[in-house]
Amino acid sequence: MNKTITDILPRGLVVSCQALQDEPLHSSFIMSKMALAAKQGGAIAIRANSGKDIKAIKKEVALPIIGIVKKDYDDSEVFITPTIDEVSEIVEAGCEIVALDATNRARPNGFSLQALIMEIRRKYPNIFLMADCATFQDGVNAEKLGFDLIATTLNGYTPDTKGANLPNIQLIKKLVQHLKTPVIAEGGISTPQQAQNAYNVGAYALVVGSAITRPKLITEGFIKAIVGCG
Repeated sequence: MNKTITDILPRGLVVSCQALQDEPLHSSFIMSKMALAAKQGGAIAIRANSGKDIKAIKKEVALPIIGIVKKDYDDSEVFITPTIDEVSEIVEAGCEIVALDATNRARPNGFSLQALIMEIRRKYPNIFLMADCATFQDGVNAEKLGFDLIATTLNGYTPDTKGANLPNIQLIKKLVQHLKTPVIAEGGISTPQQAQNAYNVGAYALVVGSAITRPKLITEGFIKAIVGCG
């Protein structure tokens, strides 16, 4: 019997363990320890960037991993797992779920999202796919294309959604109400109350990153709050 996405990913909190190259914690070893701490705290899965980080995390925890590769291409604004090359990197590293940009923006080399999905399904028929969406229509299209999870990851981060109030609880709620595919709330969740709000409108699971695993940004938030006080 083939497993479904809900067989490997229970409801709960996914912790995104990522650090950019210019950040002090940029290290596969450190990300693996972040993942271990997340597991000990009760996370049900990890979101990780790059095959190298995924391999290191796999040595520390047995949780399912949502894998991505962030890569810039000159002919496209899409940078989250843009091509089959990035998909191959993280699948071969051991991730169970591949997340990729599911917006309507032009992809590298003129490749369409549908064509990429077909290639992934042909090459890796047992991998699960998560759609990183920016809009409600992105989610609708992603479901039609057969994604296993629909996420709000890119809402607020594309030209047509810039300035959106995050986390976008109304978008999460609308997707839940109109789609049959499990909806993942991701983007801008920075407090337990916001997480609860997303869960209460029907999100299947939540992804939280910066508020847990990026101490530089967390520190900056506190500094911003106290400047001019006292």
